[in-house]
Amino acid sequence: MNFIARKSIDSSPFDEFMALPENLVGEIIGGQLYTQPRPAGPHNNAETCLGSALNPPFQQGKGGPGGWWIQVEPEVHFIRDTEITVPDLGGWRRERMPNLPRDHRYEVVPDWVCEILSPGTAKKDRSIKMPVYARFGVAHVWLVDPLERTLEAFTLQEGRWMLNGVLKDEDLVSFPPFEAVTFSLADLWS
Repeated sequence: MNFIARKSIDSSPFDEFMALPENLVGEIIGGQLYTQPRPAGPHNNAETCLGSALNPPFQQGKGGPGGWWIQVEPEVHFIRDTEITVPDLGGWRRERMPNLPRDHRYEVVPDWVCEILSPGTAKKDRSIKMPVYARFGVAHVWLVDPLERTLEAFTLQEGRWMLNGVLKDEDLVSFPPFEAVTFSLADLWS
């Protein structure tokens, strides 16, 4: 899956963003529109399984502390209509965002995001999106690679990403901000 950076002189990036067909995911970063096709099977599976591992204990409070919104592919507007990302998963503490937005725009900075890497998006996720997340104060980023079967967890400290650790294959996951519940990384590959 490859991403394409587009910049048109005839229309604004937001106009192009709004006109995208449903089979493309769009993001506006640094004034440029980036598009990519919808993700492939391993990506979808890892995203679904991670959401399924986090949702019951953290969003619903079943077997965990609750107090979170865990959302799949939220459209995060860091600056309305000019700086937009669509992380694969996003999480907000309910004390910071008591209610979900009524429309598709999430205008509260997430407390956590997860990007599911693919050969076509890994470079963008690391070199373009992670600096945006740091600039706007996202506290935690996880990068999951379903082909390599890895999870990298980062915490923002003084504006820089600090690596909490890297897990592989069947390692047990217990990283901030979700260290209250442990699950097997293998759950994302099954």
